[in-house]
Amino acid sequence: MKTTRQIYCQYLLSSQINYTCTNLAEHLEGLDHNSVYRYLKNEKLTPRLIWEQARQTLVASTAGYLIFDDTVVDKSYSFEIAGVRRQYSGNAHGVIKGIGLVNLVYYNAEIDRYWIIDYRIFDPERDGKTKLDHVSDMLDSVERRALCFRTVLMDAWYATVQLMTRLGKADKLFYCPLKKNRLVDETRGQAPYRAVETLPWTTQEEQMGKLVKVKGFAQATYLKLFRVVVSPDRTDYIVTNDVTQVDTDEAQKESGQRWKIEQFHREEKQVTGLERCQCRLNRAQRNHLCASMLVWLCFKELAYQTKQTVYQLKHNLLSDYLKQQLRNPTIVFT
Repeated sequence: MKTTRQIYCQYLLSSQINYTCTNLAEHLEGLDHNSVYRYLKNEKLTPRLIWEQARQTLVASTAGYLIFDDTVVDKSYSFEIAGVRRQYSGNAHGVIKGIGLVNLVYYNAEIDRYWIIDYRIFDPERDGKTKLDHVSDMLDSVERRALCFRTVLMDAWYATVQLMTRLGKADKLFYCPLKKNRLVDETRGQAPYRAVETLPWTTQEEQMGKLVKVKGFAQATYLKLFRVVVSPDRTDYIVTNDVTQVDTDEAQKESGQRWKIEQFHREEKQVTGLERCQCRLNRAQRNHLCASMLVWLCFKELAYQTKQTVYQLKHNLLSDYLKQQLRNPTIVFT
């Protein structure tokens, strides 16, 4: 028997703990583990497959959101896997060994559904590209595909002058947090730039935001800045090119839609075996990552149809097994 994409993705969907080539071969009659290894080694699954799968169920909206963010596929215990590098992981709150992924999620707030539509592997030693380069490439792909959207959401790390200027020229809105040391000017050139966290705020400005110029932007470009007090120990700053926005709560709500991509990261890691591939070859790892995202798309669509979570769908497979064993146990207690 020859390993195919259908077989491998079905394995990722069905398996609960072990996601190795050997385990797949042991549980499918007529399949040799070398066949699985050769499939991962020689196949070439690319991000285009993610779009082709997602477009079949994606419901676009003129008010849709594009959400960019990166995550690290944890490979802390690997020593020979190609493409693994030390990098910061927000999930681990520190530097770990792993494979970096830059993901693009499309979110339709009108029906509260989201899809992964593109991704890039962060491997600068291999292709020389930064995460911002990958974001630019994915935006190019969105434009070629004529996918409609209105707003782009991203983390503070992506809030560069170049990217925000590009979105403004394309007549797209953006909301993103700013780091506290980002330099801005609210005096229209009457005073030097100062760090965001040092700005004074009136009661009205706290409720409605204020116009500022972020250092590096064209002279006539002003953005709307909002100060959001999350807790006594934490204050966030949100910037947008939607200068008509006059409500801090609404700005926080818009920016908060970015949480959808964090949900995606958590779900794909917990139900698809994204981090569990032990193959050492770079191509094998890339194929596994793509297959995992295809499986997530399958899970997510079924979850929407059945009004369940992806976790319920995955765990129900074990529930069915337990029911069967209680009715007709393989090993009988005596």
